[in-house]
Amino acid sequence: MTRTAVRPEASPRAGFRGDVEGLRALAVILVLAGHAGQQLVPGGFVGVDVFFVISGYLITGLLVAEVNRTGRLSLIGFYARRAKRLLPAAVVVLIGSLLLTFAFLPRTRWSATGWDVVFSGLYAMNWRLAEQSVDYLAANQAPSILQHFWSLGVEEQFYLVWPLLLASAVWLGRRRYARTGYLLFALTLVAVPSFAWSVWLTEDNPARAYFVTTTRMWELALGGFLALLGGHLQRLPRLVAAALAWCGLAAIVASAVLLSEASAFPGYVALAPTLGTAAVIAGGLAAGGFGPAMLLALRPVRAVGAISYSLYLWHWPLLIAAEARFGELTTATGLAVAAISVVPAALTYRFIENPIRMSPTLTWEPARSLQLGAVCTGVALLAGLAFQLTVPPARAPMPPTLAVPTAGGSGVPVAASPTVLGASALGDSPASSDAGIPVDRVGPFVPDPLVASKDGPDAWRDGCHADQRSSAVRACQYGDPNASFTVALAGDSHAAQWLPALQRVAESKKWRLKSYTKSSCPFIDGEVALDSRPYPSCTEWNDKLRAQVTGAERPNVLVVSTSFYVMIQNGERVTSQAQAAFTDALRRTWAAMAAAGVPVIVLRDTPYHDRDIAECVSANPKKLTRCASPRDKVLAGGGGPAHEAAARSNNKVYLVDLNPAICPRERCSPVIGGVLVYRDNNHITATYAATLAPRLGTALDRVLG
Repeated sequence: MTRTAVRPEASPRAGFRGDVEGLRALAVILVLAGHAGQQLVPGGFVGVDVFFVISGYLITGLLVAEVNRTGRLSLIGFYARRAKRLLPAAVVVLIGSLLLTFAFLPRTRWSATGWDVVFSGLYAMNWRLAEQSVDYLAANQAPSILQHFWSLGVEEQFYLVWPLLLASAVWLGRRRYARTGYLLFALTLVAVPSFAWSVWLTEDNPARAYFVTTTRMWELALGGFLALLGGHLQRLPRLVAAALAWCGLAAIVASAVLLSEASAFPGYVALAPTLGTAAVIAGGLAAGGFGPAMLLALRPVRAVGAISYSLYLWHWPLLIAAEARFGELTTATGLAVAAISVVPAALTYRFIENPIRMSPTLTWEPARSLQLGAVCTGVALLAGLAFQLTVPPARAPMPPTLAVPTAGGSGVPVAASPTVLGASALGDSPASSDAGIPVDRVGPFVPDPLVASKDGPDAWRDGCHADQRSSAVRACQYGDPNASFTVALAGDSHAAQWLPALQRVAESKKWRLKSYTKSSCPFIDGEVALDSRPYPSCTEWNDKLRAQVTGAERPNVLVVSTSFYVMIQNGERVTSQAQAAFTDALRRTWAAMAAAGVPVIVLRDTPYHDRDIAECVSANPKKLTRCASPRDKVLAGGGGPAHEAAARSNNKVYLVDLNPAICPRERCSPVIGGVLVYRDNNHITATYAATLAPRLGTALDRVLG
């Protein structure tokens, strides 16, 4: 049987560059430091971009060397090398992440983690995250334990396409002197459209632009250019090459220090770390010991670079598991966890990566490497799907039990009438009601924490809650369509959370109710920031909506609510007097509506907790008091303080505060009257909102007379 040797990637060989291995170490250290101590290295995420350029340089160099050596490109050999290099370690980490999830993460995350394993096993995690970045239901979810697999998806998707383009270029440039030109053209064909798309999409939809493959391909192509031009770069004068490489290293470090999550990234800003990486690689060829190699090629640095792949794989799951177990990590604790991840990384490198990568059998029989890759992928898929079986089914709604301490104060609840639900259990005096006291255990309650995140307003399902990209004003109509009295609800998700209560009020009073809501967008005359950048679709949506509700669609009364937002003035965020700027914009907006003949009712914002309450309840079913936050603290967050200040002395603007029936005692109980109060850390469940309808109706009667 004829066997074809498949050369191991990144094995010791002629042409091995210690400075590039050290550059891998710098990249992974930046990523770990950014994830573990963001205050120290706010732009640590640029380490991923450094990896992209290095990968493009090394892989393209290997492919071109094969073509120059044999005159052809073996696609089977290439994919066999990728399979044995990446998949065994990846599947070990995927299985390990499932075990960490089972041991430490709340049940509310188990199902999503199982699907994350499936997408990661298929190297499509970046597209899953891109879709979730614009999905309102996923917006408030905790980060996935496998979120870091997005970058691996980008690389492998690129390498599905790139060898095919190279093979085409090789066929077209059959003469060796013409081959480089065709290869450069192939790279240009990838790099230029990808960079242009990256710049445009980063401005239009930055959350999605960060994850999708098409905005990152130019970074890998940049490394490919270096591989093709290596012969020319070697002829640079040594001092020029050294200066170029040192400047490149400085650009990488500066990017990590100066950039942050608020930066418009990738886009043109990504040129700083990627061109910096290219400069280090390009200059290092001729600079020798005068360049950054004097640091990067040191043995300890190269040792970190050698295990950088496994270190990248392990650090994030351990950080997420530690945070789930111990709560929010301090910078020191996060760095300690990141340091501990060196242990499983080194073990994975020693006992999995290297033996498989250097296996003579797999080296000489690429078909077996492909079979191994298929097995690894199959194991990941089956493990992710099987993990769904560990997720207990959500409890069906049951007649709930009212959480009331016994006379002896033991905290053990006693049963109450199953007709007493939610806020109605508080009676006429919530502040003195025992139903609002946090207790460790309660009887059956609804909704189940596993599905609480989906317990939202009908506007989600009815298609009138605009997403972050849309500026179209879409209204849902409830109540009596023929009524002469119309109530309009306008604002962001904190306005939408009141829809279940308003629907019941409208039905009982025979009103027509129209709902106008948009994700992360308050009803306001001004420009607000989204992810620290201007939010133009919100401004457009507001302009259109104000024209509607003061024109042909004028309601009898406008009901508003909102979270807190940072305002944009002259293209910059207002951070020095953020609360005052937001309050002034609300006051101006509401006064203008009142002047146009539309009275405004402001529903004061709900509590902002430090943690996801549904997750906390799921994780602490026998110790619910761990999920009870101090009332004064949680009511000081969100938009509530601005609502109070903006409504004060504002004619025909009325403030309605139902928080005494949401958090009636000194600490906010997570379950009241057999109903889970919160679906995340800052929204109440639709079920609990509906139980507030009688109180809201009474408050509206007082305002409207």
